[in-house]
Amino acid sequence: EKVARWVDRGFILVSANYRLHPGADPLQQAQDVAAALAAVQAQAARWGGDAARVVLMGHSAGAHLVALVNAAPAFAQRAGAQPWLGAVALDSAALDLPALMAAPHPRFYDRVFGADPAFWRQASPWHALAGPVPPLLLVCSTERADASCGPAEAMARQAQALGGRAEVLPQALSHGEINAQLGREGGYTRAVERFMASLDAQMARMLSF
Repeated sequence: EKVARWVDRGFILVSANYRLHPGADPLQQAQDVAAALAAVQAQAARWGGDAARVVLMGHSAGAHLVALVNAAPAFAQRAGAQPWLGAVALDSAALDLPALMAAPHPRFYDRVFGADPAFWRQASPWHALAGPVPPLLLVCSTERADASCGPAEAMARQAQALGGRAEVLPQALSHGEINAQLGREGGYTRAVERFMASLDAQMARMLSF
């Protein structure tokens, strides 16, 4: 859906992989995302793109990693990446990890994030925020039993308090639908496009219709 919607308008879409658990922990996965960003930027001109006009986007675990890289520019700096326009996190509940792990939560979080509170803070996008960062759109599902919109709103408030820009976009869609339906014609896709268009004048022209 995303390819069909955006490539004809001049976007270059890159699907980036990263090492999975248990072969890599979330901090190593974030490093992989940052390395992918640097690689995309290095190739962008050859593909007809612009290394400075990159929007990060991820769903579920990918949304956690995108939010973490966006909140902690050191990941990107160590990988040799340049600044990017902003990020779209598609439905992650793992934004304030210490709060998540202290509350009742699905068991898979224990396997992925372990039992060390210090590691939780290191891998927590909320705790990584230390100042203004690239704009962030947090899409959250109002249908999830584990309530991802609360963490999204808390993350947005923290980013705003530090002088950054963050917005929350609640959707009455399931966790899977948040990803699957983005790109289909409708209010949800148009809302994400309005955020992307607000990041850059050229992107706004590409999304105008």
